[in-house]
Amino acid sequence: MKIHVLKGFIQNIFLVEYPDKCMLLDGCSKADFTTLQTFFTQVLKRPLTDLKVVIVTHMHPDHAGCAHYLRKITGCKIVSCQCEKQWYRGVKGRFAHAIDIMLALWVAGKMKRPRKNIWYPAHLHPDVTLGDSQTVPGFDDWQVFETPGHTDRDLSIMHTPSKRIYVADLIVKVKNKLSPPFPVYIPALYKQSLLKLQALQPNSVMMAHVGELTLTEHDYADLLNKAPTHPETNKVAIIRIIKGKLLGKK
Repeated sequence: MKIHVLKGFIQNIFLVEYPDKCMLLDGCSKADFTTLQTFFTQVLKRPLTDLKVVIVTHMHPDHAGCAHYLRKITGCKIVSCQCEKQWYRGVKGRFAHAIDIMLALWVAGKMKRPRKNIWYPAHLHPDVTLGDSQTVPGFDDWQVFETPGHTDRDLSIMHTPSKRIYVADLIVKVKNKLSPPFPVYIPALYKQSLLKLQALQPNSVMMAHVGELTLTEHDYADLLNKAPTHPETNKVAIIRIIKGKLLGKK
């Protein structure tokens, strides 16, 4: 088993390779399709159809954006969480979907990435849904863990023999220091997810916007200390910006 790390549109792409099959640890951005196709054909020297499973950890543009398209092209299976309702549901959900796409493009601009079309379906239709501690079909050495907080449906995926775990956006970096992500919709669950990760004692942690690191007890303590106690959402941020401008604050 090999894990390849590719530079995606605004995030790291973690691709798991076996002699007879491959798996993506997240659904990437729609802009990442060419990157994946080129890596398969030119570096791995194997067809893209060897991609058998795509995990979708949550519904943000850089984690779910290419999942449906990859299934259409390769016939791969989409694996996600056991949630009855869609994340972007109703009128408010569609508005949030558009905002999240715009925010992803804003991040890409900050990273000086070329502007690309990253639109993707607001609703995910997985082939397989998994709950806490279940293994990925066809990849029995990989186990999923529910780690919500960033959204209501975040998954982490651990390679049990090596204890390397992919946590998507559970942890990011701000000013070169490990930090909780933005947004955090459910603070209480976010803190529980950090404690679950700590209890798993992984040998290394793979993060979509950081890379792979070995976390120390000090790192966990610092993250738990920084964890928000109230929801930090796009709506809260917009209100804060408006209030700041009205009060003449920068």
